Amino acid sequence: MEFSCFYMSNIIYATFLLFFDAFAFAEDSIGPFQSIRDGTTLVSKEGTFEFGFFSPGNSKNRYAGIWYKNIPVQNVVWVANRCNPINDSSGLLTTNSTGNLVLLHQNKSVVWYTSLSKQVKKPIVRLLDSGNLVLKDEEDGNSEAYLWQSFDYPSDKFLAGMKLGWDLKKGLSRRVSAWRNWDDPCPGDFSWGVEFDALNQSIPEFYVRNGGKKFLRAGPWNGVRLSGVSELKPNQFVNYQFVDNEDEVYYTFNLKSNSVIAIFVLNQTTSTRQRLTWIAEEKSWNLQFSDPKDHCDNYGLCGGNGNCVIGDNPVCHCLKGFKPKSEEKWNLTNWSGGCVRNTPLDCKDKKSDGFMKFVGLKLPDTTYARLNKSMNLKECRAKCLSNCSCMAYASSNVRDGSGCLMWFGDLMDIRQVSTEEQALYVRMPASELGKSGHMVRAVIVVACIGSISVVLLLGYFVYRRNSKATSEETERSLVTRTNERHEEDLELPLFDLPTIVTATDRFSFKNKLGEGGFGPVYRGMLEGGQEIAVKRLSLSSGQGIDEFKTEVKLIVNLQHRNLVKLLGCCIQGEEKLLVYEYMHNKSLDSFIFDKNQAKLLDWPKRFQIICGVARGLLYLHQDSRLRIIHRDLKASNVLLDNEMNPKISDFGLARTFGGDGDDSEGKTRRVIGTYGYMAPEYVYNGQFSIKSDVFSFGILVLEIVSGKRSTSFFLQKEGLTLTAHAWTLMQEGRAIELLDSHLRDSHHDLQEVLRCIHVGLLCVQQRTSDRPSMSSVVVMLSSDSHVLPYPNRPGYFMETESPQLFPESSRVSTITISGPVAR
Repeated sequence: MEFSCFYMSNIIYATFLLFFDAFAFAEDSIGPFQSIRDGTTLVSKEGTFEFGFFSPGNSKNRYAGIWYKNIPVQNVVWVANRCNPINDSSGLLTTNSTGNLVLLHQNKSVVWYTSLSKQVKKPIVRLLDSGNLVLKDEEDGNSEAYLWQSFDYPSDKFLAGMKLGWDLKKGLSRRVSAWRNWDDPCPGDFSWGVEFDALNQSIPEFYVRNGGKKFLRAGPWNGVRLSGVSELKPNQFVNYQFVDNEDEVYYTFNLKSNSVIAIFVLNQTTSTRQRLTWIAEEKSWNLQFSDPKDHCDNYGLCGGNGNCVIGDNPVCHCLKGFKPKSEEKWNLTNWSGGCVRNTPLDCKDKKSDGFMKFVGLKLPDTTYARLNKSMNLKECRAKCLSNCSCMAYASSNVRDGSGCLMWFGDLMDIRQVSTEEQALYVRMPASELGKSGHMVRAVIVVACIGSISVVLLLGYFVYRRNSKATSEETERSLVTRTNERHEEDLELPLFDLPTIVTATDRFSFKNKLGEGGFGPVYRGMLEGGQEIAVKRLSLSSGQGIDEFKTEVKLIVNLQHRNLVKLLGCCIQGEEKLLVYEYMHNKSLDSFIFDKNQAKLLDWPKRFQIICGVARGLLYLHQDSRLRIIHRDLKASNVLLDNEMNPKISDFGLARTFGGDGDDSEGKTRRVIGTYGYMAPEYVYNGQFSIKSDVFSFGILVLEIVSGKRSTSFFLQKEGLTLTAHAWTLMQEGRAIELLDSHLRDSHHDLQEVLRCIHVGLLCVQQRTSDRPSMSSVVVMLSSDSHVLPYPNRPGYFMETESPQLFPESSRVSTITISGPVAR
């Protein structure tokens, strides 16, 4: 009866509107007795957002929604009638006699409406420049006293100023949910929000769910960040905030500049959560990050008490003190059963138990954890020890060490992360805590000299059951004897850890140059005034001791002006450090993808960089003694010296080969690299060769010419990737249009530009046999008279073919290593 009255009142009210001038309203708002019809819009005060009716994708259905007014692609940020479309252009949005917003179809059918707790006589609806559609009482002097707002009911976009989480007073949960597909904004399977149990004092956690199943978990907030991600930290564009009080629990972000547009998107099609930044000059969205970023982000991959370490093969390990529940399944990479204790706990004697400390982990799922904010860490330990069911504990706030978080039952969804600020204390029986044997200690001495660059790696594996002091004394003795022998033979400089710590001011944040897939890089200065760059491998990095050895072995034997020079290294305890010559201009990507820095790279400098990288790669493939496939060539791994000479860096993924020509290749089940640069045959089949490097070089050339990232570029209308866009322009005789807009008004050799585009397209052809060798590339770049063959269709032609959009293969452990590494 109540709805019938509501329905009838809207029919009468809509009929009344036919006799009123419904279009006499301010451009950013409507008042009483005014409406928005299909074909008319509201525009926010500064012209950022627009509200009206639209049809998504190829659909003819009509929806009421909000979109960026001046952004042509992926611009709809909110939809009112997500699952109740209008099949013609008769839609009308107005306020009814009770002050509620009502969406009508053919002036009578109610499609969507708000439900206010009180009647409003003078309602006003306004579209704000934040993208928030608000409803308020015109007589209320408080400008932010909203009776209803679209920000409380997100669609698939999370905008600056929105609150993702709970309003506990209203019982309102704000969750982002993906569109079902490009043509249908009705919520699909994927949703993202905050979950917690207030009655049982659980800690809030952010989950992405696929239907009812947990798909992705960021880890609980630890006072500094979400314990499982590194993105929740301030950067040049965004400030993040997490609020947890009696009234609200939410996460939000704000933009530091009005000129920046950044959003989070939950994408059903790609099964990802993405942060995008709009690049106005390029008229495209730039992908800042996307998750799941790797295999270990998949919820509960390693089962209970398992730890996922990306870069290891296999990625799943049992926590120390645990073993696989089923060895047979574990060996078949079925880790879902997780791990069980080596020695069961005996709750009869709680005093015999203790705790083992783990650092650098994403904290376990807190569904079955309990929070006590008033306890300190010492009290937390005692409380956990007194309860036989308590399996682990940690501080809930690492900023000041306060709060007690205790886990009950199996520890789920753990992974290794780069930050080591969080400690997790796992309950162990005394028998496990007393074990000191079977510890592998590796003492690796790397001796390097600037001009000769020789490396000697010696491993000492000491198995001892004696005391810690004896073990440490043995280790010191081995190090001393080894150092003395090689320093006497070769007079090689070795860096000890205190020297590096002092040089980098204890690895201070102000000295941090960047961070790649294997860890952060810091600027430092030795006592003599020499500037250095120190690559500090994180415990959770994909580059373990094998990759570290590989990089050192390779780079100290390489001597070329276009390869970075290794000055030394240090291994002490868990620390693995590489010391390089310092590059004042950092990495190539910091120039070509930055609208201000890009202006500093004119065409002659860009051509110089292209040729220098080509010569460096040729040296690796053909002229060096070891002969090397780099496997991770990209803009962030090309460093620039004072004169903008390029130097290829990061040899942690490199492989040596002994054969000649194009047959020098290999195959791996462990595909590691950067999507967008990896050749198709490597991504899909694990096959790599010198032609894989040629493909990466071709991508790099097109990026240098265009100033656009291959990983985030695609032409919206045609769905073309950067490689396809360049190939299409060449076919149409318009290849010069690919040139960076910063260079189009300057004087340069157009034939040289066109030749580089042509060579780049030859390098990115789908078939490896069609791609030239680097020796041919160098000749083609340096000779104006050399006749170039016409390139065939490139790999990754359509946006839907891009590997960053494909799910990971069940048989290939795929790791995306992204982000600039400036040394």
